[in-house]
Amino acid sequence: MTSSGTKPHVDKSLEGIGVRQYHIGIAPGEVSSVALLPGDPFRVPFVAEFLSDVKEVAHNREHRTMTGWYKGRHITATSTGMGCPSTAIAVEELARVGVTSFIRVGSSAGLQPGIVPGDLLVSEGSFRNDGTTDAYLPKGFPAVPDLELTMSLARHSTRLAEASGTQSHTGISVSDDAFYAETPEWIAQLNTMGILNVEMEASALYIVARMRGLRAGMVCACSSNLVDGASLYDHKNSALKDGWMRSIEAALETAVELEL
Repeated sequence: MTSSGTKPHVDKSLEGIGVRQYHIGIAPGEVSSVALLPGDPFRVPFVAEFLSDVKEVAHNREHRTMTGWYKGRHITATSTGMGCPSTAIAVEELARVGVTSFIRVGSSAGLQPGIVPGDLLVSEGSFRNDGTTDAYLPKGFPAVPDLELTMSLARHSTRLAEASGTQSHTGISVSDDAFYAETPEWIAQLNTMGILNVEMEASALYIVARMRGLRAGMVCACSSNLVDGASLYDHKNSALKDGWMRSIEAALETAVELEL
């Protein structure tokens, strides 16, 4: 109790330590030290296709979690849902149950000519055009992934893309909050700035990871090109799923190489 007799305010930084997490539904000991993070809960089984001894651990709200083994490494896959708010929650809670490394494997739109749907996009940093990370740190603080992890992702993405006759690209991405508020003028401005691609989660992933002493990176499959006008948003299109699968394999190979 405080001196005035009222209860102290809740300190959320101390909440959820050592217990089952409120949003993701996971308890300590149920997951590994590395997590792949698709946005869509229905893409978590795509990760599981690469794994042995697969278990579904939890599915609460937009957060679905499965675990398994890949080349001797224990792997977790948890969906973040769309956008920075739910991504920040997922990363915070996964960290509370023992995850120390995170690799986002999602979809993203290209912003430079020549990026073809199905290509891989490895992020070297994120332009923070979101509101969630402003609650953590001032805008001047950069949202950057772990360097060693990102270099490994780039190597494996390039190898897998070349083997499939596609391409892998690296550069600065942007995390937007409002999907349908991206005007042609905004797209043109991002293109002029040299931004490689746009998605909705990486900035929160990078900022939370940095603040909590964790490792994070991102490799996405290109679903469309907002400059060239090419799109593969149809989930039945095999080229997009093939891109997702290559991004997942690149992330898994990185987890093995770095013993995450």
